[in-house]
Amino acid sequence: MRPLICALLFIAGAALAGPNDASRFDESPLGAQKAVYHFVFEKPEDLLQALGYLNNHLNALKEFGDAGKSHLVAVAIGNELHMLSRLNSAAYPDIYDKLKALADRGVTFRACRNAASFRGYKPRDFYDLVTVVPAGVSELAKWQSQGYAYISGDVIKRTKRGEFREKHPEIMD
Repeated sequence: MRPLICALLFIAGAALAGPNDASRFDESPLGAQKAVYHFVFEKPEDLLQALGYLNNHLNALKEFGDAGKSHLVAVAIGNELHMLSRLNSAAYPDIYDKLKALADRGVTFRACRNAASFRGYKPRDFYDLVTVVPAGVSELAKWQSQGYAYISGDVIKRTKRGEFREKHPEIMD
């Protein structure tokens, strides 16, 4: 009987909370983190948004975790390799500075040799901040076997609330 009463009280409480209750911000400590990001983009320029993910991750660790004991790795196996090649610096003049800023904060960059070779690059064609590895998938497995969390670096078209509301006029504040 007691479990039934508890269940009914829980359901009643959930029903009373309703959809208008505000969410909460979780400020619990993040601690030190180890993560390996997997980049495989169709458009080279998607790398810019993905570098933003790394920056946001580092900022969260700085504010709520232990950035000094954390480590992030980015493994690139897609068309973003074009941006990571120093041969294309004229097409992407600001990319080195963005990579350097993240590397200075401890991010490690890896590029798949197989993917690079398919695209016509040799290991020496990449910026000095990028280490070419035999295969991107084996690199991902290596870091994961060392306890690094896998993070897909998927890039999507982002929309802001105003754009969303334009498509959905039925939404009111």
